[in-house]
Parts: sequence; structure tokens; C-alpha cells
Amino acid sequence: MSRNARSNTAITTLLCWLCCLLPPAVLAQATGHASAFSSLSPSPRARVVIVEDADATRAFKPDAARVRALLDRALTNYTGRVPGAAAWRSLVSTQDVVGVKVFTTSDPNVGTRLAVVDAVVRGLLAAEVPPRRIILWDRHWDDLKRAGFVKLADRLGVRAAASRESGWDEKTFYESALLGQPVFGDLEFNQKGESVGRRSYVTRLVTQEITKFISVAPLLNHNSAGVCGHLYSLALGSVDNAMRFEGEPSRLAQAVPEIYALPVLGDRVALNIVDGLICQYEGEQIGRLHYSVALNQIRVSTDPVALDVLSIEELNRQRELKGVSSHSSTNALDLYRNASILEIGVSDPRQVQIEKIN
Repeated sequence: MSRNARSNTAITTLLCWLCCLLPPAVLAQATGHASAFSSLSPSPRARVVIVEDADATRAFKPDAARVRALLDRALTNYTGRVPGAAAWRSLVSTQDVVGVKVFTTSDPNVGTRLAVVDAVVRGLLAAEVPPRRIILWDRHWDDLKRAGFVKLADRLGVRAAASRESGWDEKTFYESALLGQPVFGDLEFNQKGESVGRRSYVTRLVTQEITKFISVAPLLNHNSAGVCGHLYSLALGSVDNAMRFEGEPSRLAQAVPEIYALPVLGDRVALNIVDGLICQYEGEQIGRLHYSVALNQIRVSTDPVALDVLSIEELNRQRELKGVSSHSSTNALDLYRNASILEIGVSDPRQVQIEKIN
């Protein structure tokens, strides 16, 4: 684990301790009664481009050609480059090994959509990134296969890989006092010792192969993190012994930003893309079409925090429009505040420059 990660852990712990000691009135005065997502310290503005096409889906099924056009428009406007290869070349080089991080679950109808990733890969290929230097990946091979990403990779001539099946790097890890119980597939499974279960090792896919990440996250609610977004997806998709963070929402609020802040992860993210074709505001990792709405959007930014916060706002907006009261106990505010403290991105929507293009 890097010294930066240890420092980040100490900073977050200290700030949480101070918040417990200070009276509520002092905290309220210090924050100036800012909005729920306000950062604890000033942050630079973030920029998000949102592109929409009402016909990008029909009956919740993506139109592949329209999705490709959506992504091209989003990248052109975000990078200021001419459409196509030039926009991608401003983000990655032909020497990079580009890991396209998707979000998959045991339900093949939930998560990142194939049409969006297909558009990403075609763009990278047009930019002359060699096919074998493009990897579609997530934590579990079975989920990737079930969702159709292995077949997509084969069709496009690129690679598919999974964190667990690639093995864990014993030299690169996130360590915390929280004791976990390593399960089958984790590096410390069946090991004995006082320190066993305190480390989450990073997959060798990240430490030994991928040099740049493109994160493609869905607009899907998460009961503890608010959204199955870029921070949650990349952080917990890259390490083992992650079950220890899922049991208590406050654990995610500390662990997710700190794992994301590891140099082998956050420093290598080239672009974040929100698959906003379908917004599912209830149900978490189980498909619920009756809790879904076709937004027909693609959102792009280099700031994962800004995108995740805007996604949570959209999920809340859709719940209100549909008259659905969420009973989820969410720690979303703390998670994204902590991410801002670690300078991962901007958590205050008022500091996000949104460019919406129809």
C-alpha cells in the first residue's frame, strides 16, 4: 500500500473524529448551511457533458447506431476535438492498455449496457488502439459472461478479463483496521494469523496490465452508496476481501474513496461515462422495469465524483416524479464528501458546470 493511501486513511479518520466532537451548531455554521452535497473545503469546478436522444432506446432496448452517435457527440463536445478518433486519442494512446470497466451483476438485465461499451470499443479501435490492448473487465468472470461482455469482446476482437480470475497482487493492497473474513478466491482465503482479513489486495489485472481506465457505470441505485457509480464500481471491483465493507453503510463511506485514491486506480482514469440510457431508481442489483425510466442519455466527465453525485440527484428526482418513497438507508453524502476531501473530485453540484446537448 502506498504512503498516499495511509495518509488518506488518517485524514478521513481525523475528520470523522472531529465531526463527532464538534457541536451541531458549530458544524452548521462552519458549512454555511450548504446543500447536502457541499464539500467541506473549496474545490475546483468540474465539467460534465450530457447528451440526449429521445430515440436512443425503444421499449428499453438500445438502438446501437444512435448510441454510437450519442457517444461521439458527447466526446466531441467534451474534448473539443473533431468527431471520431481524434477525441479518443486525446484521452488514451496506442501504447496504453485500456481497461473498460463495466458494472455487472448476477442479473444480466442490470448494469452497464452492451450498446454503450460497443460504442466505446469501436471508438478506441478507430483511434488505432490495438485490439489486444483493450480489455472489458469487472470483478467476476461469470457475471461478465452472463451479461454478454465475453461474447462482445470476442465479436470485436478485444479481450475480456475478471479481477478474481486474474489473481491478486500481494504487494499492492488497501489496509484498514476493519477485520474481514476472506472467502474463496481471496488471496488470504484459508490463511491464519492476526493480520489476516485486514487487507484488500488489488487485482494483478490492474497492477500488471491495465495502464488507463475508462469507467462505464449505469444509472442504477445502490441502497448504501446511493448509486452503482464510478467510485463504487472501480474501487470494489478491483480488490478482494471487499465483503467487509458492504455490511455497514458507514464502512463504504470510508473504504470506497480510500481504495479509489490508490495511485494504481484513481490516477489512471482517463474518462468516466454514465450509461444513462435507462435509469433504474429502485431495485439495486435486480432488474425492475417498473422502477425504471428511459432517459436516453450519455454523460461524460473526467470527474467521477461529480458524475456520481449528479446520478444520485437524478435517481432522487425520478423517485419524486413517480411518487416512490425510498426506504434505503444511504450514506451517499459521507462517501462523496470524503472523496472530495481526498481530492478525487467535486461533490457540490453547485460547482459542476453542466453542458446539456439535445
